[in-house]
Amino acid sequence: MPPKRRLRWAALPLGVVAAVVLAGCTTAELNGYLPGFEEGAEATTNQTERVSSLWVNSWIVLLAVGIITWALMAWAAIAYRRRKGQTGLPVQMRYNMPIEIFYTIVPLMLVLGMFFFTARDQAAIETKWDDPDVEITAIAKQWAWDFQYDAESDDDTVWTMGIQAQPDAAGNIDQEQLPTLVLPVDQKVTINLQSRDVIHSFWIIDFLYKKDMYIGKDNSWSFIPTRVGEYKGKCAELCGEYHSMMLFNVKVVEQDEYDAYLNDLKDQGNTGDITDAYDRLGNLPGTTGNNDSEEGEE
Repeated sequence: MPPKRRLRWAALPLGVVAAVVLAGCTTAELNGYLPGFEEGAEATTNQTERVSSLWVNSWIVLLAVGIITWALMAWAAIAYRRRKGQTGLPVQMRYNMPIEIFYTIVPLMLVLGMFFFTARDQAAIETKWDDPDVEITAIAKQWAWDFQYDAESDDDTVWTMGIQAQPDAAGNIDQEQLPTLVLPVDQKVTINLQSRDVIHSFWIIDFLYKKDMYIGKDNSWSFIPTRVGEYKGKCAELCGEYHSMMLFNVKVVEQDEYDAYLNDLKDQGNTGDITDAYDRLGNLPGTTGNNDSEEGEE
């Protein structure tokens, strides 16, 4: 039998075995044990599976490269070991162009391939909705979160202002006091990200994505929450003494519950635009907005 045909026949059962093994994997195993997945349930957002696929496939490729490299290293160490009675150095191999081309081209192809898939997925995730169903401004501050649910008019714009986590003597966090971001399921959501002071990072753990928040440079993130539930969020950028206490909750709810929540905030009088309120930096670059200069002019 020709060598090529033998390889085909050898690859066939290996492919069948691999398919059977993968078919028996749980949702958690197929997604690399990342958060955001539950057996028999939707992923948390429309982007979660894309992120997990990039992560898992990258590790598969890297593991395959590692296995081949380790095998070649072990083979070279055994095949070219010093044998009994041998002295001096072994014959040295120099200027082997096929090998040099191989170990130059293959790593380059791997790097370009990983760059392509990463850039492709990042571009898809970073695409903004032209007309989102819901637009929310998340404002980071040392060391808590404010959430503003934007509308066309200030009368319909509502907000909540949060405080940092409050641990008891045993270190347990009172979850009820944490800021809570409420999102409607299966709706196009855009979250505009702002910072009031230093660099923070907005991270909803089960959504498998985070974005940094800079003073003077706003970011945004567009996605669709696809599974009703409660999730954890935190700041993922070291931002000062109580960084670890900068926590928040996320609730993905049905549309009628979301509308009722906004109405409750409106009834409480939490209306208007708060994005510029309580901004502790009064002298941003390019401005002279500080009290001393104003008093001097007077």
